[in-house]
Amino acid sequence: MKHLVTLLISVLCFINCNNPKKDIAQNITKETGITCSNNGCEGTYQGAEFINGSDIAHQFSNKMSHAVGNKLKESYHSKQYRKVDFPKIKMTTEGMGSGKVIYKLTIPFIAVEEKCDAFTSFDHVGGWNHPPALAERKLQLKKLLMPAHELNISNLKTTPEGLQEYWIQWKNKKVQFDCE
Repeated sequence: MKHLVTLLISVLCFINCNNPKKDIAQNITKETGITCSNNGCEGTYQGAEFINGSDIAHQFSNKMSHAVGNKLKESYHSKQYRKVDFPKIKMTTEGMGSGKVIYKLTIPFIAVEEKCDAFTSFDHVGGWNHPPALAERKLQLKKLLMPAHELNISNLKTTPEGLQEYWIQWKNKKVQFDCE
């Protein structure tokens, strides 16, 4: 009986310790969180660059875009009008190309006086070692614009390691419907 218990414990330990799904779940990501204030949003992704060919690290840009858009809307509803300060966006991708990366992102805001000078939606188009598909993203976002409005697009931002991003803001037609 003692040998059977020892064998069972050994087998369970072997299965649990060698479970690739468990290893992947623990090693995919360590986000230090995204925090936002009236001055902007910042956050960090630390983990695998790619999993099964998918650029996992670059997906942090999606999460940041969502947080920024939410904060811009929240500020607008509080009558604290903001827009993103494109020239002051900071992106670092330490370790990119090694398989593990620390992707830090800071998206600062500028206060504006008039509500119709604010922006309340935010997105990006980028590439992790490839050029962003800006023309395609413009077509996708065009349907979200109010008549006679345009997307406000940053200059191409790059990190020394090869991340390329265009950041995009616009007036959300549901939130800023009276800014036509």
